[in-house]
Amino acid sequence: MKRILQIVGGMNRAGAETMLMNLYRNIDRNKYQFDFVYFTYDKCDYDEEIRSMGGRIFTTQRFKGEEVSVFKRAMRLREIINDNASFHAVHSHTLFSSSFHLGVAKFCNISKRIAHSHNTNDVNSTTFIGRLYQKFSRLLIHCFATDFIACGEAASKYLFLSSDSEKVLFLPNAIDLDKFTLKKEHKIQLELGLGFHKKMVLQIGRLSQVKNFEFTIKLASYLKTIGNDDFHFIFVGQGPDLEKLKKLREDLKVNDLITFLGVRGDIPNLFANSDIMLMPSYHEGFPVVLVEAQAAGLPSVISTNISREVDLGINLVSFCSLEQDYKEWIIQMEIGLNNKNEDVDFLKQILTKKGFSVIESAVKLQKLYA
Repeated sequence: MKRILQIVGGMNRAGAETMLMNLYRNIDRNKYQFDFVYFTYDKCDYDEEIRSMGGRIFTTQRFKGEEVSVFKRAMRLREIINDNASFHAVHSHTLFSSSFHLGVAKFCNISKRIAHSHNTNDVNSTTFIGRLYQKFSRLLIHCFATDFIACGEAASKYLFLSSDSEKVLFLPNAIDLDKFTLKKEHKIQLELGLGFHKKMVLQIGRLSQVKNFEFTIKLASYLKTIGNDDFHFIFVGQGPDLEKLKKLREDLKVNDLITFLGVRGDIPNLFANSDIMLMPSYHEGFPVVLVEAQAAGLPSVISTNISREVDLGINLVSFCSLEQDYKEWIIQMEIGLNNKNEDVDFLKQILTKKGFSVIESAVKLQKLYA
């Protein structure tokens, strides 16, 4: 058995982490086993499942809340690799800091070192020093990585040098398509005690600035101002902005229009029983939830900051600029309500053809690991 060390920072229910778990569930675990390096001491959502499948979890924090510099993290990663000499490959998912992690892996004589790009922007893009760090990191990744993976063209161009483009394996954020074939049963309305006439608007993501939940709360407030009470918004996820967003909901007097559901394990059910999804993010890579939404036939209205690659050509994704007023977003939502597609066989066929079957992606990844 070949053990692959996945460097992820943590394994909570987020896009890249969910994609990785989809692959983990479908690889041949008689031949390949995943272990994980976290940058946190906190318990994560997927810990129990990882351990149940034979995976090990290592952390660069000795105790909860410990400050760990980049240098100290590199030293601890070195310890983890050297103390567990069975690693066949190191697979890093941490954007530009992958340069340091793969450098450590090369120093420790790991022959297969994989850089995986999941995003098209990050906070370092806003400053000169940050952009300098990105440029330096791209050069280091070019030097230290033996293999390159990206979820799409935009993500590849963002992290890798153009000279590496021909070496990149494009691995779409694949999902288990069979899970997204549920029928609508008004389960969310029943759970929340709402009437069946309410249109359920779903937003999924980490409760942080980049996901722009604040925009959606203000959109709900605008709807209330114009007397439109057809919609109810459900937020799924956790994150550092939870209390700030709840306060904004209260300040704008839209408690009756917005429900925070926290982390959920029934995402296919939420897709089946919602009417539309919003994603007004400031930036994204190739979001797994948008693949899942299209697999479930759920229309989405998303910001123009998200790569057009996410539109799989089945009339389920509409783009709207964050600079447009709320009226335009509502128009796109109203249009989307008429586009829900319940032909699950058709959707599965299209997504499989476009490479979003996790079974096929797992086979591609195993070939890379071999």
